[in-house]
Amino acid sequence: MPDKKAPAKEPLQSYEAKDIYVLEGLDPVRKRPGMYIGSTGVDGVHHLIWEVVDNSLDEAMAGFCKNIIVRIMADDKISVLDDGRGIPVDIHPQTKKSALETVLCTLHAGGKFGGSSYKISGGLHGVGVSVVNALSTYMRVEVCREGKKYMQEYNAGKPLEKVKPIGSCNQTGTYVLFQPDPKIFPEIVFNFKTIIDHLREQAYLTPGVTIRILDERPSATTPTYTFHFADGLIAYLKYLTFESQPLHNNIFYIQKEINDINVEVALRYLDEIETYELSFANNIHTPEGGMHLTGFRSALTRSLNDYAKESGILKEGNLTGDDVREGLASIISVKLREPQFEGQTKAKLGNPEVRQAVETVVNDALKEFLEKNKDDAKRMIEKCLLASRARLAAKNARDNVLRKGALSGASLPGKLADCTSRKPEDSELFIVEGDSAGGSAKQGRDRFTQAILPLRGKILNVERTRVDKMMANEEIRALIIAIGTSLGQDFDLSKLRYHKIIIMTDADVDGAHISTLLLTLFYRYFRPLIENGFVYIAQPPLYRIQSGKIFHYAYSDEERDKLITEISKNLNTAKKDKIKEAKKEDNEEEPIDSEESEEGAELSQIKGISIQRYKGLGEMNPQQLWETTMNPTNRILKKVQLENEEETDKLFNVLMGDEVLPRKKFIQAYAKNVKNLDI
Repeated sequence: MPDKKAPAKEPLQSYEAKDIYVLEGLDPVRKRPGMYIGSTGVDGVHHLIWEVVDNSLDEAMAGFCKNIIVRIMADDKISVLDDGRGIPVDIHPQTKKSALETVLCTLHAGGKFGGSSYKISGGLHGVGVSVVNALSTYMRVEVCREGKKYMQEYNAGKPLEKVKPIGSCNQTGTYVLFQPDPKIFPEIVFNFKTIIDHLREQAYLTPGVTIRILDERPSATTPTYTFHFADGLIAYLKYLTFESQPLHNNIFYIQKEINDINVEVALRYLDEIETYELSFANNIHTPEGGMHLTGFRSALTRSLNDYAKESGILKEGNLTGDDVREGLASIISVKLREPQFEGQTKAKLGNPEVRQAVETVVNDALKEFLEKNKDDAKRMIEKCLLASRARLAAKNARDNVLRKGALSGASLPGKLADCTSRKPEDSELFIVEGDSAGGSAKQGRDRFTQAILPLRGKILNVERTRVDKMMANEEIRALIIAIGTSLGQDFDLSKLRYHKIIIMTDADVDGAHISTLLLTLFYRYFRPLIENGFVYIAQPPLYRIQSGKIFHYAYSDEERDKLITEISKNLNTAKKDKIKEAKKEDNEEEPIDSEESEEGAELSQIKGISIQRYKGLGEMNPQQLWETTMNPTNRILKKVQLENEEETDKLFNVLMGDEVLPRKKFIQAYAKNVKNLDI
């Protein structure tokens, strides 16, 4: 196993005022905050935390910080404390102000733009802490250096006073306290899970650092978390795949520096079909990959092909990139001096020299790993060969479906009641459970814009089967042909026939299961449809509530109770009025009404009100289905959105995969949160 320890750090020069480089002023930040933190929504609020913590992590990556403490306070304040070197406080030669004030009040001012204070760093192009200052209604920074403690306070990026000493200290470090400005952020909400997930990831990527998170809000249920991972990426890979069955015993790991680029890779094959790849550059997640991921994939494919041929396991042909990535769980992390990210969100790394560095390191190390771990190597190659055979079988099955008309409107499935519009932006496809609901939907729809595809029973769970078997399923084939985009390498979003694909199932357990099976299919094989906002879930009503000739629809138990209360009051009021009028005519005193509904009474016992619980869409006639679920003017549609790909992958694997134990644990953990369970 290659050495997991980080290489010896080369000596760094002093971190003084002269090491702070000033590029431009701070004024534009408050005018256009979205340009600097992405948005002013909840994500932007959390981004402020990441930027302050990034400064501490930069100190940790440079070898000067061991502990970081993040506090979430009750009054919408956040504090971050580290034991790094502390921001310099002496006079900056260019600005003639304290270096601390220069860093906090000037955009693009920091020790990351020149000199050798930082060999590598993350952060938002160095603007981080000054942007946080500009977007905070209050900020306080304390610095411990050379036995003294210094302090400065700010409002909306402006210093309230000069940097001043406030005491002595026997250590070094920086303390930052800030409060996001409500004038900038309409909603200031700190999600503890979001913070924990992000800082846990940073702790894995910075082995040796200890990150402690304290939630001091009254609502906190688990107020303290502490993360420290000496094994770095190996520990991270184990954490990400702890619910999966590993295919081989040893985790491949390599950490090596080449041409001033630190390359770190961990990988392991799982007994699964899905691929899990995470890539980072200077601890920044790159969801769209980049040169480091390209280099890794190239090295992996070449190394496994070479070994498979040399060992005689692969007799002819070559394994493709798709073959060697099936069931692969891998993390690629690179650290370099001048990362070049593509786009404002840093989604992709563009440095061409990184590709060669990663490819060289992984090629050499993986070859050695395969030679030393022959049993593991055999299992890995056999997994790839199985994927290769399945790929060829799937291609034949897919081609067979496409030949039958997936790309031709003339060969659409017979069960599809298509719409007459040929403009995808105007067209909707309702995927309906069962022939009965399908019949009502076909009669009640707007034929010009709405197409109906009824499914017979529950479709195949694609999480547990290969593509070739999936393509043999009649219901899935019909759906693929109706959508028109094909799938896999042939997927073409421009050929999508409907810009709203709506899952419409019964409001019961079976309907929820069918929706989940369809979402699994879309997520695994039509993910761009979700990413581009084309997939929706219809919300049919749960109840039909009738009083006399007037009826209402309720989409939840809460809405049902509210409607019944209102109707009951109206009935009682009308009844009292009738009694009052009758007694006036007879000159009698008004009696007490004994029929007013009592609090907590069974709903079915309330007189004058009929309550129908819909168990299926087929119970509604075409007019009712149109009015409640299909009419664009008053229907409720839930757009399916992808927020955290890593968590989504794990959830689909737990809920829909082969392993029973993780699913059992999930159900036990969340069963108490289930409402309105139909048994």
